Amino acid sequence: MKDRELKLLPGFPVLFVWLLLLGGEIALVGQAIAARDSTWAWAWIGLGVLLLLMSFGFVVNNPNQAKVVQLFGRYVGTLTDVGFFWGNPFYWRKTVSMRVQTFETGVQKTPEVKDAAGKVVQPASSRRAPSKVNDKDGTPIEIAAVVTFQVVAPAEAVFTVDDYEEFIHVQSDAALRNLASQYRYDARQEDEFSLLGHIDEVAARLQGELQQRMTQAGIKVLGAQISYLAYAAEIAAAMLQRQQAGAIIAARRAIVENAVGMVEHALADLTSKGLVDLDPERKAAMVSNLLVVLCGHSVPQPVLNTGTLHN
Repeated sequence: MKDRELKLLPGFPVLFVWLLLLGGEIALVGQAIAARDSTWAWAWIGLGVLLLLMSFGFVVNNPNQAKVVQLFGRYVGTLTDVGFFWGNPFYWRKTVSMRVQTFETGVQKTPEVKDAAGKVVQPASSRRAPSKVNDKDGTPIEIAAVVTFQVVAPAEAVFTVDDYEEFIHVQSDAALRNLASQYRYDARQEDEFSLLGHIDEVAARLQGELQQRMTQAGIKVLGAQISYLAYAAEIAAAMLQRQQAGAIIAARRAIVENAVGMVEHALADLTSKGLVDLDPERKAAMVSNLLVVLCGHSVPQPVLNTGTLHN
């Protein structure tokens, strides 16, 4: 189904003719009442039916809006011009918004609740419920994304799928689940692709996969961005401890590596300047003391030796 442009008659000239016919209808009704003749009655009834049919032909189309037009089940065209028009009164028109729209996956909307008198008891609300899926390692995670899209082919959006808004919501959730299951939540190595460490790359791949799914429905995906990413509640505490342990190990490794470099530099300076001649035993003791000072969690308390160099 391909879109084709539909042109309708300007609405204001037809409205002027309609008003003239309405004036004639009023005059016919008055004449029929005065003459009490059935001929005049049939005339104003026929003109009234014509006026009623003409009134169904007026169309108002707003900016960034399209109307997909059918005639007895046959696609006629798509009206994209903005303004006031008049067309066949038997046209069936489906309004499609061509504005940029945004939604977040996993957001559940609760409709408003009214009592018997029609008073709103509970207003409409929305609640975030991110999709729960297992990552590549089988770890349960919760993930959600913000998708921005625009309808670019109204006829395809109307005739290819039953409800294009429901279609894009379902397909976005399915694409997000499929993408999340292909990668780990957090990378074990620095150069490994992960959901947490490569947010922009994940968003770009999600947008590409969504576009492949939405092309058939005349929808253009303008953007997709991860809005929520976390471990599932049942393992969040354990995974947090794991992350903290990994961070501590990485920090201690960096501290030790830098401390060893500082000790090497200190020994090299002492040897090159000839300040102290250390035998292997004293050199080992000095290295041990320096590592304790540099790698310790707390400030060490010095012990002063008031004797000679060897006692």
